[in-house]
Amino acid sequence: MSKSFYHFNPKTLTYEKVKLNFKHLFKRIVWVFASGVAFALVFVWIGFYFVDSPKVKILERENNELKNEVDYLSNRLDLISEVLADIEDRDDNIYRNVFETDPVSREERYPLLVEDSRFDSLSRSDANKLLRSANIKADQLMVRLAVQSRSLDTLEKIASSKADMLAAIPAIRPLKNMYTITSGFGKRYHPILKTLRNHTGIDIAAPKGTPIYATADGIVSRENPGSGYGICVLINHGYSYKTLYAHMSKTAVKPGQKVKRGQLIGYVGSSGMSSGSHLHYEVIKNGQPVNPIYYFYIDITPEEYNSLLESSKKINQALS
Repeated sequence: MSKSFYHFNPKTLTYEKVKLNFKHLFKRIVWVFASGVAFALVFVWIGFYFVDSPKVKILERENNELKNEVDYLSNRLDLISEVLADIEDRDDNIYRNVFETDPVSREERYPLLVEDSRFDSLSRSDANKLLRSANIKADQLMVRLAVQSRSLDTLEKIASSKADMLAAIPAIRPLKNMYTITSGFGKRYHPILKTLRNHTGIDIAAPKGTPIYATADGIVSRENPGSGYGICVLINHGYSYKTLYAHMSKTAVKPGQKVKRGQLIGYVGSSGMSSGSHLHYEVIKNGQPVNPIYYFYIDITPEEYNSLLESSKKINQALS
């Protein structure tokens, strides 16, 4: 049995039978379909923006984990950077001062002060910002580490060539338990001539037979510094340094013999132009006598050094 459709006619106040044709039927079908599509789109929009799917929740959790990992990486890079900065500071201000070489330039050590443009295309999300920052830090650290590695290689070569030079610098006291200087460097009264003359070394009073030690590595010279020095030892250390130990009672080394810092070379006496048992000690650099007091720094405390320095300043009569 086919269904019939009626509509109310307000003019005649009666229901009239509707005759359906294909056009009306098509419009009705289109309206029903459009309404269904509209409702479906509304539900999809609500579900997409207000209801998280399990997949979305998984992605959010992974994204948060990624952020935490990148934060951890960034913190570690900051810590590594601090340690590297300390190494660079010691390299510039300690090691290179010791070896008298110029520090690494800032431009060579920090060539990536401007951020790298290859990260500009990344999105502005938090995770990508963190990754971008971490990558830039990693690039800068890699360059700094490479530069620092080359710097340490250079210092190693310098150190190997300067080890001999450091051993050639007179750096210890020629007598053990030496705490005062009887007569210092500079203008002093000569004990024999009784005139104010330039005293080219320091005098250390000590009992006859007290051991005397070489203050640096070198070779006992065959030069004769003069008859006034009595029995003496002159050591050529190389690198423009020489030391003279005069007025000995006897020597313990021979000309041409190699000696090491701290090696016994002779004994205190009063030979030559001397007024008492003592050691006359000189440091000669580039052919000129220099004040030996400024070369005591290895086997001495600050208090002992101050005591020696004060006693060396007195203008008195030298022992030789």
